[in-house]
Amino acid sequence: MEVAFSELILHDGKVPPHLLYYMKKLSKAILSYIHEIYGPEEIVRRVADPFWFQAFNNVIGMDWDSSGATTVVIYMLKSFASPSNFKDLGLAVLGGKGADSRAVIEELNALKDSNIDLSVLEKVSRLGAKIDGVALQDGYNLYIHSVVVDQSGSWTIIQQGMNTLHKLARRYHLHNKGEIKIVGDPHSGIACNRVGIALNLVDEQAANCRRTILDIVASSSVSSIVKDIAEVNRILRGDRSLESWMKKVGDNHSITNTVQNNKRNMEVRFSSVYRPVTDLNRIEAILRKIQEIGPETFEELLIIKGVGPETIRALTLVSAIIYGIPPSFKDPVTHPIDPFLFAYAHGGKDGVPYPVNIEVMKRTIEFLEEALREAKLEDKVRRKALERLHKMFTRIVSEQVNK
Repeated sequence: MEVAFSELILHDGKVPPHLLYYMKKLSKAILSYIHEIYGPEEIVRRVADPFWFQAFNNVIGMDWDSSGATTVVIYMLKSFASPSNFKDLGLAVLGGKGADSRAVIEELNALKDSNIDLSVLEKVSRLGAKIDGVALQDGYNLYIHSVVVDQSGSWTIIQQGMNTLHKLARRYHLHNKGEIKIVGDPHSGIACNRVGIALNLVDEQAANCRRTILDIVASSSVSSIVKDIAEVNRILRGDRSLESWMKKVGDNHSITNTVQNNKRNMEVRFSSVYRPVTDLNRIEAILRKIQEIGPETFEELLIIKGVGPETIRALTLVSAIIYGIPPSFKDPVTHPIDPFLFAYAHGGKDGVPYPVNIEVMKRTIEFLEEALREAKLEDKVRRKALERLHKMFTRIVSEQVNK
């Protein structure tokens, strides 16, 4: 599985209707050509690359660095390959922004007559959202979730999170065929222009922490886990317990001392990614549900309904501070991404590097549409030639048999 993401500035505003019309035509021309020449699988593969995704956005005239790039490109993709057209194209785009992001499971019904295992895609969608919204906590709250799938079962998840503090949006791409897994460090080719500190449970270095979390929920009582979370909360706030006032100076056997020592070992990273748990009653209810289900893998734990960022953060706190087994703090970025060059193709909606040149865009659309017609014509000629060859071969064989 491949995972990647890019980071964009939050922008307000909408695409003007006249520009949206030509952006849609150009998008259709580009996607139609790729679909005709390389097949639907190639589109699924290309949108998994954040560089290509951003370049496509720039070529069609959208702001080169805007958070709206994700919304616009997904809209263009879905206009080209809606779930209702899956039978004809072998390609479908599900979900989208806001309420549309929660429609993926419902939209899968349009694919029920295909050979794809829809239960696998449903799990892909649910666990994909949990990976970037729960297992990786980097300060960005997801508000876009889309799944692009082809007839072979290959899929790409595109989702975006918002960081209101820094006024930035971060886009995540996950790509695979068949099942989705997070164990074994799924990130490869990850791009972003801002690197920080994250609570990262999908990193390979977090394997021990994942195992410890599973051990905690399997072997500890709910009441003892809640007690440990409350103790960690108190320590993170810097409060002293009533018990600590009654202990002799130099007593190192209390859980408080263990917590304080492990907290010091984590250095400043705690202040960046850890926050005290706010609703212990809700966490207690979720923990009881987890123990009833009895997950055997971290994926099974993660996909349980109700297990969200705070539940995982609470269990990670206990693993790291009480037991001294921390997660990874790596913000999974491997290289910066800046496809600004592609914005020079037709210009940008915001006037950068120059206002969109509609006439140039029209000529590009005409060129691509003509190239597509020629490609289809060549394919038709090839098919007719093969048909003639087949008929000739059949006649020759028949003559030989009748001799």
